[in-house]
Amino acid sequence: MRLLSYNIHKGIGGRDRRYDLDRVVGVIEHVNPDVICLQEVTRYARRTRDDDQPQLLRAAVAAADLAFQLNHHYRRGGYGNLVLSRWPILRRHHVSLRRGWRKARGGQLVVVDSPEGPLHLVNWHLGLAEGERRWQVERLLDHPLFRESADLPTMVVGDCNDWRNRLAAGLLAERGFQHITAPPSRFRTFPAFLPALSLDKAFHRGLFIREAAVVRTPLAHRASDHLPLVIDFHLRNPHHD
Repeated sequence: MRLLSYNIHKGIGGRDRRYDLDRVVGVIEHVNPDVICLQEVTRYARRTRDDDQPQLLRAAVAAADLAFQLNHHYRRGGYGNLVLSRWPILRRHHVSLRRGWRKARGGQLVVVDSPEGPLHLVNWHLGLAEGERRWQVERLLDHPLFRESADLPTMVVGDCNDWRNRLAAGLLAERGFQHITAPPSRFRTFPAFLPALSLDKAFHRGLFIREAAVVRTPLAHRASDHLPLVIDFHLRNPHHD
C-alpha cells in the first residue's frame, strides 16, 4: 500500500506564488497513492478563487472517500487538513490542536478499511513553537478519540514544523512510535525549491515499512513550498505470513 503526505500550500507555488491546483494534482498522480494526507487545503477562500479544493481533489484522483478538517478561518472560507482514500473511511474524528491565541491547528483521526485490514491514521499540522508542538502531540495521543483506535496499526504523518527534530526521540518514542522519515538529512522537504529542513515527518506503530522517500520531481519543486513524502507499507510483514 502507498501513502502520500503533502503540505500543498493551498495550491500556491513556493517560488512563483502562482495558484495552480493542477500542479498539485500532477504531483499526486505521478505517485499514484492509495491514501493521501494533505495539509493547507482551502475551501471557498478568495485567494484560491473560492474553489472547493477537497471536492476538486477528490474528483481529480477519483478517491472513494474523504475527510476534511477546516482549522483556520478567513473572513470567507479557510483551510485545513484533508484525507483522501481509495478505500472507505470507517471512522473519522477531528481534534482541535489550537493552543491559546496561536493559529488554529488540527489533527485528523481516521480508520481506513484497507485490503489488509483497518489502518488507524493521524494527519496533522503542528505549530511553530517547540512548546506548542509538545502540547499538541500530548493532547492528541492522550485524547479519548485517539485511544479508541490505538490498538490498531497506526501511522502519524504531516507537517510537524519540527525543524530541530525533537519529537521523534521524545514523546513519540515514549509512546512506542518508530520514526519512518529518518535520518532527517534524507528527508528534507522545505523549502521545495531548495530543501534544507525536514519538516514533513512520518511515524508508525505496528506497521511494516517497505520504503519511504521524498518526491523530488521537477513539478514537485514548483507546485508547493513543501515537497511531499511517499511511504510504501503493509499492516504486517509479508515475509512472516
